[in-house]
Amino acid sequence: MNTNFDACLAHLLKHEGGFVNHPSDPGGATNLGVTQEVWEDWIDRTVSEENMKALTPTKVAPLYREMYWDRIKGDKLPAGVDYCVFDAAVNSGVSRAAKWLQTTVGAVADGAIGEQTLKQVLLTNSQMLIDKYSANRLAFLQRLATWPTFGKGWERRVEEVKATAHKMCGG
Repeated sequence: MNTNFDACLAHLLKHEGGFVNHPSDPGGATNLGVTQEVWEDWIDRTVSEENMKALTPTKVAPLYREMYWDRIKGDKLPAGVDYCVFDAAVNSGVSRAAKWLQTTVGAVADGAIGEQTLKQVLLTNSQMLIDKYSANRLAFLQRLATWPTFGKGWERRVEEVKATAHKMCGG
């Protein structure tokens, strides 16, 4: 079993950064990649902007593990592939990240990673999977209406995730 969560979370948080509330970002107030809406759902109460600014990696780690890592079956994915899919799940949603993985390995793209998907992942060269997965992710992002505002940052992020993922799997 893979135990790469802490390393993947550390890399992810470098991209997510600190507190932002960009008027063009539909996520609104966000800190460490966690939107105010997601945080409020997680802790089951309304929070202020100051509460959002006070989030720490230690506070958000359980949310990331349960809401993203566990749902993409991070502990069952090969090192590097786990990071690619985890980062995409946080950035674009768990179901979409799962479908990209399923499409990349030739599994049924139903948005839920199960035994068939995992079997296909293990039969696929991780380096090649990371490259194809990253290309699919970037192509999706380029079609978004917010690409002109955030595209350069997203493209850099996908490329950096891909490079780190290759290192994680020994490439």
